[in-house]
Amino acid sequence: MTARTGGCFCGALRFAVQGEPKRVGVCHCLDCRKLHGAPFMSFAVFDRAQVAVTGGARRLHSKPGYARAFCPACGSHVFGEDEGGIELYHGGFDEPDLFPPTYELWTVRRESWLDLPTLREHHARDRNGA
Repeated sequence: MTARTGGCFCGALRFAVQGEPKRVGVCHCLDCRKLHGAPFMSFAVFDRAQVAVTGGARRLHSKPGYARAFCPACGSHVFGEDEGGIELYHGGFDEPDLFPPTYELWTVRRESWLDLPTLREHHARDRNGA
């Protein structure tokens, strides 16, 4: 099986992932917007055992049980992690088109000019309704 790879802007922090993601989504929450400097963020969620990270990452604990990892050299945010796995941000992949999103979160914050008609699931907030 071929590994899919990616990393930060400067190349100091790299990752390789094996297999398919558990799920792939888009998030419009305020945390993701501010962190990425964009109106939304997209990600693919993998089991921890599927992902190998090299080069070292610093972590920002943005909420209890969830950390966002970034490169200490260039500041690029590359992934988030919790007990459920690792969210690799699409922008960090060497080939960002590999895993198309199927759902979106925090649609209450989605911009009126943004239309994502190919997504199958739309959640006003988190997937669990919170």
